[in-house]
Amino acid sequence: MRPVYHPLSSDQLPVADIFFNYEAFLPNTITPKHRHNWGQLQLISGGIMELHASGQRFLSPSQYAIWVPAGVEHESYTRRSIHYCSLNIVANRAQVFPDVTCLLAVTPIAQAIVNDLRQRQVRVAQTDADKRLVEVLIDQLILGQAQPQFLPSSTDKLLQPILQQLELEPASQKSLKSWASELHTTERTLARRCQNCLGMSFTELRQRHKFIYSLQLLREGLSIKEVALTLGYNQTSPYIVMFKKYAQYSPEQYRRQLA
Repeated sequence: MRPVYHPLSSDQLPVADIFFNYEAFLPNTITPKHRHNWGQLQLISGGIMELHASGQRFLSPSQYAIWVPAGVEHESYTRRSIHYCSLNIVANRAQVFPDVTCLLAVTPIAQAIVNDLRQRQVRVAQTDADKRLVEVLIDQLILGQAQPQFLPSSTDKLLQPILQQLELEPASQKSLKSWASELHTTERTLARRCQNCLGMSFTELRQRHKFIYSLQLLREGLSIKEVALTLGYNQTSPYIVMFKKYAQYSPEQYRRQLA
């Protein structure tokens, strides 16, 4: 039976205008559908969180927080053990955040503050120093670039074939030049569409698909070398660098957690 996490429900009052919850989730932990009367930032360390809200799927590695506005029904799932932190903000203080569910980039300063508060189990800031830390944390999260999804989607007629192909073949080595030729357009046009419609470059888009696919391959028992070769790398080191970029730990550490 999968572990189930039961968070505070919408009929419960917030314990403060801003408060934190900390959990250590076991592998395959699910959080059933629920909603809050306050906004919530979900931050993790050590894995990937999958959250469903408003008919969309959000995949969040450690360097992104998932922002869920007040009143939005959501559920989540974690495939491996993670350290979880929720930053809960009452509605009148949450107006500085987006009004839709999205990913927010977590800056190194924000991550350091969360780690410190978690280590000390600060749930509600009591001292002036901790209150200032929380305000800096919020400022840092507001500065973080908002992303609608880790793996973005688009209805753009030029991008749809690319996105569909990457969904089917995440290890595809097809270049932007090849796509431009096939779609009867230019590399510059495709590059501009990627940046404008997806919020990232074609290279970044391919790397993200490879990263998510590599998690699946590691779970299936492939060695790190086999995964690297499957993804089109000639050696393991570039793959390890890419993996650490998104997960903040190595693929070997991920394999050990799976065991």
